[in-house]
Amino acid sequence: MFVAMNRFTTAPGKGEEFERIWRERETYLDQVPGFVRFALLRGDSATEYISHSTWETRQAFEDWTNSEAFRKGHAQGSLMGILAGPPQIGLYDAVLTQEAGGPSRG
Repeated sequence: MFVAMNRFTTAPGKGEEFERIWRERETYLDQVPGFVRFALLRGDSATEYISHSTWETRQAFEDWTNSEAFRKGHAQGSLMGILAGPPQIGLYDAVLTQEAGGPSRG
């Protein structure tokens, strides 16, 4: 399993607009081989968000970043004026996973 996370900081008072943009956009992720799940997470701070995507493999994620689905999903408007700065990406290979009701794997 592979996880990609982008940390976003919104400008003060722009959190609801940021959430609306994510809620209304077409992601095209359901068409991408190796995609598992996506979540947009809001932190305790009203300006902190993380996009969290889970992939079967790092290669599946990398293939997506070079795909037409990626281009279409990221060409849906600007976050200019909504973000306080550029997102910070974190890329992670799973070393241990555990599902509800199941044994740990790793």
